[in-house]
Amino acid sequence: MLRYLSRVLKKSQTPVKLRSSDSHLCATGFMVKPVVMDAKLYRVPPAVRGMTSLDKQAFTQSITVPALCVSTRVLNKVIKSLRKSTIQRPGIARVVNAESDDERLILLDPRRVTSTDSFSAAEVEALRSFDVPTELRFHELTLTYDNLKSEEVLEAILPPGQDVSSGFSRVGHIIHMNLRDHQLPYKTVIGQVMMDKNPGVTCVVNKTNVIDTTYRNFKMEVLAGEEDMLAKVKENGVTYEFDFSRVYWNPRLSTEHQRVVQLVKRGDTVFDVFAGVGPFAVPAARAGAEVYANDLNPESFRWLQHNSRVNKVSNRVRCFNLDGREFVRGPLSQQLPALLQSNANVHVVMNLPALALDFLDAFKGLLPQQAPEHNKLPTIHCYGFSKDENPEEDVVRRASQSLGFPLNGRCSVHFVRNVAPNKDMMCVSFTLPEEVLFGLDQDEREPAHKKQKCDETTT
Repeated sequence: MLRYLSRVLKKSQTPVKLRSSDSHLCATGFMVKPVVMDAKLYRVPPAVRGMTSLDKQAFTQSITVPALCVSTRVLNKVIKSLRKSTIQRPGIARVVNAESDDERLILLDPRRVTSTDSFSAAEVEALRSFDVPTELRFHELTLTYDNLKSEEVLEAILPPGQDVSSGFSRVGHIIHMNLRDHQLPYKTVIGQVMMDKNPGVTCVVNKTNVIDTTYRNFKMEVLAGEEDMLAKVKENGVTYEFDFSRVYWNPRLSTEHQRVVQLVKRGDTVFDVFAGVGPFAVPAARAGAEVYANDLNPESFRWLQHNSRVNKVSNRVRCFNLDGREFVRGPLSQQLPALLQSNANVHVVMNLPALALDFLDAFKGLLPQQAPEHNKLPTIHCYGFSKDENPEEDVVRRASQSLGFPLNGRCSVHFVRNVAPNKDMMCVSFTLPEEVLFGLDQDEREPAHKKQKCDETTT
């Protein structure tokens, strides 16, 4: 649909007055004028521009849209045939009464239908088969705040020429925004608009700083609604509950969570080094894997336990509240020898993109001696951000550097998402080399670091 509020009205808003000398007869007997509609049909009400306190009444205006007269006998069939050309507007009916009781007016999208030549060949054929004349009528209706989309309202409010797009995520009943500097003077009205236009949303927040250096959460400001941060979300059929203000959750990673979990089979073992509230750990356990899940953030640890119980997999998820290196050097290294001897499939997930590649050095010399029989070494899935022109080569180089072993030709790299201009999130997957796992004597191991701070924004 046309972005109503960014356009200037070129024609009068009053209904068209028809003259018999240049008109044609509609099926109802009413006179219509086969003129070309002006697509620039809507204007920004002057009182809207720059408002910092939402006045919904200021958005009300009368508009004129094209319409077709259709017999009630074929109304539903015609609507189905014209579904791409009918008006699509929140709260606006596509069908209104006509002068005759046996006919109705089908309202059309003024951007798609500007003249009788605007209909596709298929639409013209459908109208012909139903004996519907293609002459356009005009219908006046009232457009209100409730009939506008959020981006249209914000485009009308912000000063001309300023970017109105703003990345946001929905987490249960919460909308999380990343407002830009030019949007901050309008943050209150932006929050109200986002809450109004998204059913079920009762709280809108704006991130006020980068992700916390230790626990991957961030400070936020409530823009609209209640300050209720206890969220409940469902991702890939799994329910998660958490305090959004105290843990890390990114709904844009649902596809990546699913991709990795689908690699896990019943009977496998998964070590999740930076588990958060469980988006890898819980579905992997539901798939039949034995899971060891760890997170340094005490709040994430608590909700990880909670989500394991909620999804009835607590018997298959063992939770830890440790630093990542301490978890690798402790619980993972303790369980690994027996897993190697049993020839089990082992996956290690390391989803801390700002730092996980640096944590790979924890695997150097992890086991003091080589197991007598081991056909299957662990598979590592390690995430990293890259601003390099060639992000694939960059993450492989950095992973190789941390391991002290070249991974070229021995790994695969998956593009996850673009998180910012010139900044990509990547996942490098590889079988942990024997030379790394058994490369050092126990006395040569590096000490575990109790805390590792993250100094790069995680998106």
